[in-house]
Amino acid sequence: MPDSGQRETSGSLTAAISTAVVRIIREYTGRGPTGARTSIRDDVVVVVLRDTMLKAERSLVHDGKPQLVLNMRKEFQNTMRDELSAAVEMLTERRVIAFMSDNHIDPDYAVEVFVLAPGAAGDELDSAAQAESAPSGEEEAA
Repeated sequence: MPDSGQRETSGSLTAAISTAVVRIIREYTGRGPTGARTSIRDDVVVVVLRDTMLKAERSLVHDGKPQLVLNMRKEFQNTMRDELSAAVEMLTERRVIAFMSDNHIDPDYAVEVFVLAPGAAGDELDSAAQAESAPSGEEEAA
């Protein structure tokens, strides 16, 4: 882990998390989402992804099998859980104590939620994120 002097600014932190999540999904599925937006608030990191489905998954939805796609996506997310959590831990320098994930078919969105272990006093990630990035503490990566 980088020392605190090398820690990324929070605006670049949210972008780095978005980029890492998209990269990991692409490595596991062969295609990454076309958009990702990360928000950090207190001890929670939320990554909202759009245009996540593979061509084969869109075909299954078209054939009336959206639940099959959702089940398959849940399995992908369970498989990626450790690597996604490790990336967030490395970037935030905080331990991930809970990971939750879900998908929506139409429109095509997914969300990855990471709950971080409480940080040291004054080590709140969202304070700096709000000061250094978009007004909502969010950064988008494509």
